[in-house]
Amino acid sequence: QVQLVESGGGPVQGGGSLVLSCAASGYTYSSYYMGWFRQVPGKGREGVAAIRRDGTTNYSDSVKGRFTISQDNAKKTLYLQMNSLKPEDTAVYYCAARIPASSSGGYLGAIMYNYWGQGTQVTVSS
Repeated sequence: QVQLVESGGGPVQGGGSLVLSCAASGYTYSSYYMGWFRQVPGKGREGVAAIRRDGTTNYSDSVKGRFTISQDNAKKTLYLQMNSLKPEDTAVYYCAARIPASSSGGYLGAIMYNYWGQGTQVTVSS
C-alpha cells in the first residue's frame, strides 16, 4: 500500500518561503515519478512541479524560478522549496506519485498520477 504524507504547510507572509515535504512508503519500484499539485476551491488540481527518477524536472509557468522540486531517493522523500510566495499561491498542496512510471509524459497532468497524499494548506497573506 503506497502512502504519501505531506507536511510543512501553514501561513506565511507574501515574499516569504516555505518548504513542503512528502514522505513516501509502501513501494519497492525503482521506476516512478512524483509531483506537486495545488488546488483552490472550485478549481481543478494544477500541476506545479514534477520530478523523474533521474532528477529531470518540470515546472508550471506560474512557479518557474520561484519553486524548486527535489527528492531524496534514499529517504523516499519529496520536497518543494517555495520562495517569493504570492497570495495567489494560496491553495491546498498535494504530493502525488506515478508508480510504476509511465512513458507517456504529461508530468504536470493530474490524470497521470495514481497515488495522492492528503494535502497540506498553504496560505500566503499580502
